Amino acid sequence: MQKILLQETDPSILDVLTIALQTENFDVHGRLFYDDLLAAIREFRPQVVLLDYRLNGTDSADACRLIKTAFPWLPVLALSCNARINFEYKEKGFDDYIKKPFDLSVLYKIVRKYIEKEIGFQQYF
Repeated sequence: MQKILLQETDPSILDVLTIALQTENFDVHGRLFYDDLLAAIREFRPQVVLLDYRLNGTDSADACRLIKTAFPWLPVLALSCNARINFEYKEKGFDDYIKKPFDLSVLYKIVRKYIEKEIGFQQYF
C-alpha cells in the first residue's frame, strides 16, 4: 500500500484529508505538529510527505529542509492557502504544492504523480 505522511495544523482539515486519501487506498499517517518528522519518516516510510505551509511558510520550510537533508529523494509537497504559493514553493525547497481549498481530483493527481515517480525508493531506508 502506498504511504503518505500528512502534517496539517488544523485538526478538521487533517481529518478530512486523511479520510479523502484513505478512500483512495492510501495508507495515511496524520500529524498535527512538525515535531519528530524525521523519526516518523524512518518508522512509517512514506512515499510522499504533505506539509501544511501555514501563513508565511517558515515552520514548514524549516521542516522541508530537514526532511530533504535526511531524505533527499523523498517528495515533500506544500499544502497552502497562501496566494503566492505557486511562486514560493520551489524557493522553500518543496517539490510541488496543493492549494487550499482542495479540489480532490487535483490532490489525488499530484500525490499519485510523486508516488509513481518514487517507486522503489524504499531501498534507501
